[in-house]
Amino acid sequence: MQLSNADVAPAFVEDEDDSIEGLHDLKATGITPETRRCGVIAVKAGMTQEWDEWGARVPLTVLWIDDCQVVQVKTPEREGYLSLQLGCGSKREKQLNGRELGHYAWAGVPIKRKLSEFRITDDAYLPVGTTLNAAHFVPGQYVDIQGTTIGKGFQGVMKRWGFAGQPASHGNSKAHRAAGGIGGCQDPGKVWPGKKMPGRMGGKLRTLSCGYVYKVDAVRNLLYVRGQVPGHKGNFVRIRDAVLKTFKEQPARPVPTFLDPLPQQPMKCPKDPKNPFE
Repeated sequence: MQLSNADVAPAFVEDEDDSIEGLHDLKATGITPETRRCGVIAVKAGMTQEWDEWGARVPLTVLWIDDCQVVQVKTPEREGYLSLQLGCGSKREKQLNGRELGHYAWAGVPIKRKLSEFRITDDAYLPVGTTLNAAHFVPGQYVDIQGTTIGKGFQGVMKRWGFAGQPASHGNSKAHRAAGGIGGCQDPGKVWPGKKMPGRMGGKLRTLSCGYVYKVDAVRNLLYVRGQVPGHKGNFVRIRDAVLKTFKEQPARPVPTFLDPLPQQPMKCPKDPKNPFE
């Protein structure tokens, strides 16, 4: 069943200035130390590897930006702060309720599978309907990637915390992987809160700080990040500029986003001046 704007009640009402028509009015501006750009939502596609100019193998995580669009603009006059709500992926109409369908119908964007919000500054404003692609980031920059780690289930202290375990010599009976003593005798007569014990491992929200963008494939909307990224293949992750890097440590980035024609060839990071084999 197709729903129009008149059939459903919108979850959030956008202003007339936030329409898709505002896409043609975007102009590229220079980045400043105070600029806070919008991030993107991506899907972890898996891992691969490449060899750099020195012949060293570089492990890479592939992140796919699947039709990431601005769904809603939150303004200081209405919500008290400035941010962009982004959507990524796709869903069928029967998977959403009427209020959720109205949110997308009022914005005039396709139904998204994942929604996330990013705080921005005034110079990084993007109207509703803007599509963000892999060229939003540049090779050689650092990004923070947030995702949910792989769940390991209920695990013991050796796997969960790296305990050495009990002695495996004569006299130890079926306690080789036990935690050992956990209390403090009669004084204090209790187990202190936060004691490392068996329990559920993984499945928590974690952020990889200062991940290095090795390559950007704007045509296929792929980001290649050096090293590992939290989460399983197919999981959604949030990517934005690294907050622990200073303005001088980052290369120039497009503001508010990449507006030029997409480069047809993948863009690679500059060559490392230091020889890793010396």
